[in-house]
Amino acid sequence: MARIAGVNIPTNKRVIIALQYIHGIGAKHAADIVSKVGIPLERRVNQLTDQEVAQIRETIDRDYLVEGDLRREVSMNIKRLMDLGCYRGLRHRRGLPVRGQRTHTNARTRKGPAKAIAGKKK
Repeated sequence: MARIAGVNIPTNKRVIIALQYIHGIGAKHAADIVSKVGIPLERRVNQLTDQEVAQIRETIDRDYLVEGDLRREVSMNIKRLMDLGCYRGLRHRRGLPVRGQRTHTNARTRKGPAKAIAGKKK
């Protein structure tokens, strides 16, 4: 099992798919990394040499913000909005949708399970 950016990536998957297990690397970034290193698209992780794994690791460290650093930056951006007291920060603070979605009937993911209202029959 190859370990890249602190994540054990699965060995029996293609490299372009396995790289997407790293937080901050999606399909486009994975394709870019594979093309930079020069690995064929059909190559699987268990077929990689140690040199190729090192090149992938080096490319990710040099060019991309992943895992802990990315999570830290996102949380600091949210904290900054909350400290400013802007509208988006207030929505984060209250646990409501931030990007203009309706909350009258939906938004259960963000608000949590529905709370029963006492004495409401009809």
